[in-house]
Amino acid sequence: MAVGWIGTGRMGAAMIRRLGQGGVEDLVVWNRTRAKAEALGADGSVAVAERIADLAECEVVFTTVAGSADLERVITGPDGLLSRDDAAPAVIVDASTVSAEASAAVREAAASRGVAFLAAPVSGNAKVVAAGRLGFVVSGPEDAFRRVEPLLQLIADSVTYVGDDDSARLVKICHNLFLGVVTQSLAEILVLAEKGGISRAALLDFLNHSVLGSTFTRYKTPALVKLDYTPTFTPVLLRKDFDLGLDAAHDLDVPMPVAALVQQLVQGTISNGRGAEDFAVLLDQQAASAGLVLMPEDAEVDDGLAA
Repeated sequence: MAVGWIGTGRMGAAMIRRLGQGGVEDLVVWNRTRAKAEALGADGSVAVAERIADLAECEVVFTTVAGSADLERVITGPDGLLSRDDAAPAVIVDASTVSAEASAAVREAAASRGVAFLAAPVSGNAKVVAAGRLGFVVSGPEDAFRRVEPLLQLIADSVTYVGDDDSARLVKICHNLFLGVVTQSLAEILVLAEKGGISRAALLDFLNHSVLGSTFTRYKTPALVKLDYTPTFTPVLLRKDFDLGLDAAHDLDVPMPVAALVQQLVQGTISNGRGAEDFAVLLDQQAASAGLVLMPEDAEVDDGLAA
């Protein structure tokens, strides 16, 4: 089937490459910064569209954009995917993290054109995608999900269908709230251990081989040990997800005191001018609050993805 893709940033590009590696040959992409799309198609394996509306001729179109306003613009805007009277895709698969309200609005607009809309946010970043360890959580019409499931399985090793509505959005928001809380907790215990004379590498080695170890703690180990804050997911993006999550908690009358505190700590990294780095900078912020100056450790560690 012809597959279109809107958004070729770090995540979008990595996912597109997985489709190409999986044998999908008819790929057409669009990106706001055209040079990024052209770089992706430099070897001729991917075609670059002049306009978003050109992708309407594809059977399936994926979107990976930064936020709610971007999603609405690329789908329902004046030159958006649904702007043509003579063509529309059969299925739209949105892999962005956006609000339930924006998702519902786009779903309704798509339905009015006979287009199935799937909310399909992901767990992972570009390096996780490349390692084949990405996870999708998907909601929307089940027949549309079954139609595109083979494509999703080319990109990810975990694909979870959660129902015929926008429930995938809440699942992803819950995931990212937990992501922030876990990272802050890691920062706290690492600083505690280091002030007690224990290296970060040693604590993480023990943790990663315990019942509390996870794909995430292993993946973040090099960044936390080497203090490498090359961005995979920034505090600015994490703050957006905390805002969405705490809004949902307000609407559903769910107290979330720990998440509310972490939201302010994430805001602190941004206010201190570190919003463009990786969200693991929470470690530096925690160390500063404890009067500790961190240094990169010269230790052999890996991210656990190679296996």
